[in-house]
Amino acid sequence: MTTDAQENREAASAPRAVLYVCAERGVATPTLGAERAEQEGRAFAAARGITIIETVTDPYGQPDPMCREGWKRVRELARRGEAEMVIVRWPQAVAPDRVQDLRHREIGELLEQGVSVRYSWSPLSYTETVR
Repeated sequence: MTTDAQENREAASAPRAVLYVCAERGVATPTLGAERAEQEGRAFAAARGITIIETVTDPYGQPDPMCREGWKRVRELARRGEAEMVIVRWPQAVAPDRVQDLRHREIGELLEQGVSVRYSWSPLSYTETVR
């Protein structure tokens, strides 16, 4: 049996992450991509003992992350030292392949602040979601 004090210590020692969701809207099910990205991110964090301090979302479509309000929030949390990592479904959620230099710039900026970027999607998580 664990006490509240033990649970608080464990939560305090768990890595703190921001879950970033930026997913394309489908025609038939417009929210499915974002819902799945959030579910996968939460499952990823839970399996690794990571505490999600905030879920930040952006609408899909703007290729430059610095033009997105949600991504600016991610950077702010990193700058203030509130998050040790960012969990995102896959690299293209930060910036599409056609502007991968922007993705590298943003990830580099986070790394300079000591914040890692982790990708939650894997074939295993996808097959578990689809069943």
